[in-house]
Amino acid sequence: MAPSASIRNASAMLAYDLMSYYQNNQSSTAVTAIGTLPAPLYWWEAGAVWGGMIDYWAYTNDTSYVHTVQQALLAQVGPNDDYMMPAYYPSLGNDDQAFWAIAALSAAEYGFPTPSGNSSTVWLDLAEAVFNTQQSRWDTSSCNGGLKWQIFTSNAGYDYKNSISNGGKSLRFFQIAARLAHYTGNETYATWAEKTWDWMSAVGLIDQNYNVYDGTDDTLNCSKLDHTLWSYNPSMLLYGTAMLYNFTNGSQIWEKRTTGLLESCANTFFSPFSKATSIMYEPSCEPTGTCDVDQLSFKAYTSRWMAKASIVAPYIAGSVSVLLTRSAEAAAQACSGGAIGRMCGQMWYVGGYDGVIGVGQELSALETVQALLLLSDGGVHAAHRYPLTSEDVHVSVASNPTSTFSIPSKTSAIESATGTSSPSSESWRLRSNMNIPAQLMLGLGTGVWLAR
Repeated sequence: MAPSASIRNASAMLAYDLMSYYQNNQSSTAVTAIGTLPAPLYWWEAGAVWGGMIDYWAYTNDTSYVHTVQQALLAQVGPNDDYMMPAYYPSLGNDDQAFWAIAALSAAEYGFPTPSGNSSTVWLDLAEAVFNTQQSRWDTSSCNGGLKWQIFTSNAGYDYKNSISNGGKSLRFFQIAARLAHYTGNETYATWAEKTWDWMSAVGLIDQNYNVYDGTDDTLNCSKLDHTLWSYNPSMLLYGTAMLYNFTNGSQIWEKRTTGLLESCANTFFSPFSKATSIMYEPSCEPTGTCDVDQLSFKAYTSRWMAKASIVAPYIAGSVSVLLTRSAEAAAQACSGGAIGRMCGQMWYVGGYDGVIGVGQELSALETVQALLLLSDGGVHAAHRYPLTSEDVHVSVASNPTSTFSIPSKTSAIESATGTSSPSSESWRLRSNMNIPAQLMLGLGTGVWLAR
């Protein structure tokens, strides 16, 4: 079986198992719950799942879930078509709203089908509406700007200004701003992206080594930072900087930022120890077994945005391919549990299934495996490989960037981040000998293949 066909089959299996968790589209489902996931999963993660399923459709041409995704995305738009659902106001954050907008933006960029009776620009309209609501929330009353984590003053965490809200959401939310600039050609979006980057750098959320920290408190005028490192923060920014590198025809400043963020991701979120080179992990919670329901899905977005960034900034594609290929192999080994013997665990570096399954784990494995289609020649249909732009927008990228990037030969992030050491060689040997189901076995050679 050809490598891309084999990876496509494995992706189909992972997508099917992920969708088995979705039940809120039945005739008995309350209108406000259509498109959401069961507790304890929060509203935002459903938006993240639909973004992954749009990618799945684009990469595989499998139309099995198109109607389901369309229904889900449109069920949660809210009364003003801006993903402000009153039913979720008590916990609604800027970052929550943005994950739904990011899914809609992916739908626009890949030409995801529009349901009958809707405008042909509905996906772009939704993304721009979220951008507009978040732009109006740019808060200069403290810290010289930034977006708060929560939207309403009554919500817990209202005074927290965090990286994921500023790093990933609307106009000011860096990635959406960058992607809207690329799609529409509107320089206003690019200006807001630059403004957001400058603000995050000024308060220290992005440091000189391109580490991206979790957040800061505006009641202290952002004078203290939460230095926790989560993989989706720099990868969220990475796709935005890559888009702007492309949009500016190879600007050196966006090239430098793209390279720096990729290096930061590789140094911090891969290779937990020497026998797990280039395997993705979440150092702030995985080694200690303390990942919460949100954090279990973070690797999904890291894979998603690293792969997409390599399309619009192709000089990083080789390095991204190495990191995600090895991680996909490890993820496939972890997908060997549950009642059917192929549900996915969390810790990919243990060499097998770790006994913990869920939506976040399944989504992370799907995003990482299907990313190989985007990274391989001929893996994805040309119409869905490169993000679309409006008809009057034409962008090209510099073919000879001045910077280069190579994956570090060795990292010790797990020790420095958590103070823990690698498993013993005997522990690794025992775990790596676990049986891997034939349905999700990943091999490496001159090419990459997943045998079903």
